[in-house]
Amino acid sequence: MIKEFKKFIARGNVLDLAVGVIVGGAFSSIVTSLVNNIFTPIIGLILGGIDFSNLSITFKDTKIMYGAFIQSIIDFLIVAFCLFLIVRFVNKITTKKKKEEIKENKSSELKVLEEIRDILKNGIQDK
Repeated sequence: MIKEFKKFIARGNVLDLAVGVIVGGAFSSIVTSLVNNIFTPIIGLILGGIDFSNLSITFKDTKIMYGAFIQSIIDFLIVAFCLFLIVRFVNKITTKKKKEEIKENKSSELKVLEEIRDILKNGIQDK
């Protein structure tokens, strides 16, 4: 069982996942700073000087900090949008590489079949 676990941990996917989690945590702190120090004040300015971080409702002895929740939503949306852009970029690169590989790996039989197809198309169009 220990050998299997070592094999599992040594696989590239697990190491990639670990690196992703660490980078994601560091990226999260950057985005949180971006939201708290740049976007929230700008949005507050647009909305008439509202500071989201201090927005709250007091109910009996409980203080509900809904402004911090709004900041967390903005934080999440920014992280999700950044990840969307990264995934979109990676998908474009991998799709482009796959198309190039498919073009390069065409067998001679496939090339002959494509030529026959093109000849047949041209022959039908000429008539």
